[in-house]
Amino acid sequence: MSRFIIKRVAVLGAGVMGAQIAAHLVNVKVPVILFDLAKDGADKSAIARQAIAGLKKLKPSPLGVAEDAELIRAANYEEHLELLQGCDLVIEAIAERMDWKHALYARIAPHLAEGAILASNTSGLAIGQLAEPLPVELRPRFCGIHFFNPPRYMPLVELIATAGTAAQVLDSLEAFVTSTLGKNVVRAKDTPNFVANRIGVAGMLSTMAEAERFGLSADVVDDLTGKRLGRAASGTFRTADVVGLDTLAHVIRTMQTQLPAASDPFQSSFATPVVLQALLEKGHLGQKTKAGFYRKQGREVLRFDLARGDYVPAGQKADAVYGRMLKRPAGERLRLLREAEGPQGRFLWAILRNGFHYAALHLQTIADTARDVDQAMRWGFGMQQGPFELWQEAGWLEVARMVQADIDAGVALCAAPLPAWVFEGPVAERGGVHQPEGSWNPTMARFEPARALPVHARQLFRERVFGERGEDWRNAGATVFEDEAIRLWTLGRSGLDDVLIASIKTKMHAISPAVIAGLSRAVDEAEARFAGLVVWSGDEPFSVGADLQATLPAFATAGVQAIEAAEAEMQRVFLKLRYAQVPTIAAVRGMALGGGCELLVHCARRVAHMESYIGLVEVGVGLVPGAGGLTYIARRAAENARTSTGTDLLPFLSEGFKAAAMATVGTSALESRKLGYLLDSDLVVAHRDELLFVAIGEAQAMARAGYRPPLARLFPVAGRSARATILGQLVNMRDGGFITAHDFHIASRIAHVLAGGEVEAGTLVDEAYLMKLEREAFCGLIVHPKTQARILALLDSGKPLRN
Repeated sequence: MSRFIIKRVAVLGAGVMGAQIAAHLVNVKVPVILFDLAKDGADKSAIARQAIAGLKKLKPSPLGVAEDAELIRAANYEEHLELLQGCDLVIEAIAERMDWKHALYARIAPHLAEGAILASNTSGLAIGQLAEPLPVELRPRFCGIHFFNPPRYMPLVELIATAGTAAQVLDSLEAFVTSTLGKNVVRAKDTPNFVANRIGVAGMLSTMAEAERFGLSADVVDDLTGKRLGRAASGTFRTADVVGLDTLAHVIRTMQTQLPAASDPFQSSFATPVVLQALLEKGHLGQKTKAGFYRKQGREVLRFDLARGDYVPAGQKADAVYGRMLKRPAGERLRLLREAEGPQGRFLWAILRNGFHYAALHLQTIADTARDVDQAMRWGFGMQQGPFELWQEAGWLEVARMVQADIDAGVALCAAPLPAWVFEGPVAERGGVHQPEGSWNPTMARFEPARALPVHARQLFRERVFGERGEDWRNAGATVFEDEAIRLWTLGRSGLDDVLIASIKTKMHAISPAVIAGLSRAVDEAEARFAGLVVWSGDEPFSVGADLQATLPAFATAGVQAIEAAEAEMQRVFLKLRYAQVPTIAAVRGMALGGGCELLVHCARRVAHMESYIGLVEVGVGLVPGAGGLTYIARRAAENARTSTGTDLLPFLSEGFKAAAMATVGTSALESRKLGYLLDSDLVVAHRDELLFVAIGEAQAMARAGYRPPLARLFPVAGRSARATILGQLVNMRDGGFITAHDFHIASRIAHVLAGGEVEAGTLVDEAYLMKLEREAFCGLIVHPKTQARILALLDSGKPLRN
């Protein structure tokens, strides 16, 4: 079977979603053309061009690096329809009007390339109806594609077929969306609002209704329905602000108009909440208008109070007792909430009960299996567990009886009973919808395994739901060595078992002395028996850096000498990684800060997930990078200068100094490359679950190519003259009040190390020389009272202290 290759994409509609979809396409190096209506005047593509310019201002940024906005080509429907001939995928993302979409399809259909896929990004319009006016030959290549906002960050994409969509088209599109765009795909049935929005928005309406019933304010509700409940930190009302209240209202209208009581017994609960209607009438649409359920006034956060019709100070928290309840095991947790007497506990049980009820009633009509519902809620709404997973973990039949008892008592939102399969047959007999062999499909009355396309083989530890069979990376494969800090292991799979994997086990993957010892052993094991070494963990972060908590006891008992010895050992092991006789690969996702950054820059190669946030942040605790980070910056400056005709090192050193002195963290893998922490030769992977597969493949390829480590060589440093120039700039910043005196002191130590100390410009040094300067600077600062105050503040509160 030939591969379907997507070389170029067109996005039709330069609104909020269309422009951000285009932005994510350039993030992953897919050429994209952004279309919109023609505008009167000399530049008929001004609407699309303005939308592209606006991408640079959005927060969080839809772009990996802001300048990549220039890679999006602006176009309009009057002048540029012939460009569609060169596009393999066309994503329509105009306003949610069936008639407007039909009119656009009629306009573009003659210009589409033979074999191109046309997909509508809609949050709920019927895909079958959208397809009706399409030419017969185009219908097999048409489907729905539903990105979640913001597209760069949200992992869920729903694909929706029509009755006529070709199976190969959907498979090809899923492969592209998964591996190239880095998304997780759920295939939804063609019903209003599909899967995630159908369950999620019904849940939001339920939450708003129950909040009103129990008299709870938005800030208290968000405190209860955020991280405490295992959901997105933004909770319910803040999430609505981020999504956009107009967008939420549109989805609610779809439910109101397309879901009559005959097809959805919850229909009576779909009324637009009074508080939402009041905000819409005021034009307060959430984050996009800087006012919604919340508004920021200076540094103060306000919440909308319906009774007053105005904003009042926010910040109320839930009662502590419910925080403790929510930490209990699932079954006990639900029983305690159902039996609670306080309004907050009764509210929590009510929204969970309503969620179980709604998901069970509609599973058969909206999705193929219960897995699709749970994964859609994880990936689209930020839940740690979907509704069926929590229900099953808490005890399937016990929870089912509690829900049904509330329905019978008339206290539930809806009087419809739970489906018969909940109480009778395989699900009831086996204690839930998720079993080792697969998840419940109520239409087929069987448990079905997850869909397995060739692209999924790249996910060595594919995300599973509770109760489903699947290896856990923490104990998979064959262990070579393991202690409390690190595990060295191989996959134990044919063709992939010749590379050693080092997985750090400490909290936040902090680098303790035991981790350093484990990494040293990993290099020894890899050189003796394996083709390469990959440093990878299946969860985030990559590493938040040195474990300060672990080093303090040694400092207290043995003084600064113990710290210097620990730093010297970190430096030695990181150089051991750099000069190992086998390729060493850092497989990075999430934060790689401080020592975590120093670890990855000393590996032979880096394979980074797009959402990798890399930087040297030691100044935040009053220290300098002390495990080779400054040495790396100075060496890279010399290497970059070698290709220049000039002899001045300072221009090549300035950006590295600024990044270290300002604790700049790359907000993506692409920005981290600009900062110099990733190189052009390093790989950026869009899907986090493909990271290990790519890293092992990279190690194997390098080994097969006859990998040899770099030769250690002397390199020039910028010297005292460059340090003096930097210090002059720092004095201006200090005297202008931009940095504190202690910030100045730390930055001057960084400049001293980077410049090579008290030497002339161009003096040749080695890594050992600069690392000694690093240790001296680090140890000189750790005894400083203001640095110690910063360290203790971070350990006590988790927040940096500026002193």
